[in-house]
Amino acid sequence: MRATHTLAIGIAILLAALAPNARAADPVKHGFLATGGETFIADEVGKVTWKYPHSSRDGWVLDSGNVLLALSKSKAYPGGAVVEVDKDGKVLFEFKGTQSEVNTVQTLGDGKVLLTEAGAKPRILEVNRDGKVTAEVPLQAQTKDHHLQTRMTRKLANGNYLVPQLLDRVVREYDAKGKVVWEVKTPHMPFTAIRLPDGNTLIGCTLGNLVIEVDKDAKEVWRVTNDDLPNKPINDACGVQRLANGNTVITSHHATAKQVKLLEVTREKKVVWTYTDDRRGGIHHFQILGANGKPDAKHPLR
Repeated sequence: MRATHTLAIGIAILLAALAPNARAADPVKHGFLATGGETFIADEVGKVTWKYPHSSRDGWVLDSGNVLLALSKSKAYPGGAVVEVDKDGKVLFEFKGTQSEVNTVQTLGDGKVLLTEAGAKPRILEVNRDGKVTAEVPLQAQTKDHHLQTRMTRKLANGNYLVPQLLDRVVREYDAKGKVVWEVKTPHMPFTAIRLPDGNTLIGCTLGNLVIEVDKDAKEVWRVTNDDLPNKPINDACGVQRLANGNTVITSHHATAKQVKLLEVTREKKVVWTYTDDRRGGIHHFQILGANGKPDAKHPLR
């Protein structure tokens, strides 16, 4: 009887010791909007809750639940396009690109939308809901390869524009007249650039399979690469998002079926979440969503 009692106590102690570790090891799960060869929303367990039948470059789930997308060039949109659609796929707003590609979209408030056009005259446009161009900013980018001119351009709180320029291997900040007011050279082609609240800039470097963070003086203060991570999971670090907890989520655009498509790493470069599916294509860019499938105020930085 005494032996049985001692054994029971021992098991209880062991379970108590293991329980916190088990809870700590539970994976963080995220819902998200994915853009790329397939455009879809997945919930926190990976179930697809919405699809749109067009390839896309960039996109956002809006507070209304509608989805704002930069669409890839196609027969319907030879110069690419920006559309806002509802959850039934009805087009509520459309702006067709006039050059080679549209690679960026961002809602600006007051009904205005930002987009970039790649082509002989690379530029940022702001358009209103009537499709009227209300602002145009020329970009100082190479023109021999339109596809590798720019990607995830974002308008900043100061009214300037932060522009990753792939083939030029530089991220530039332009003012409203197109003057370069800040720039940083990058170790590989930059795809995403995010101005953080402290003034630093987070940059995803595509085929370099790395993400860097630089300060206001363009000095690198942090980086994560495949050399820091088990099994080298990064395969074309396109989209990037900085979460409120300081972690960074990264796409692997060239990942295929059964390979990691999204991963979340801590500041200490520990992987705390991954997303894998059976699709042959990877994810171009993404937006982390809250439990209700809508934008989460805690996760705005992308």
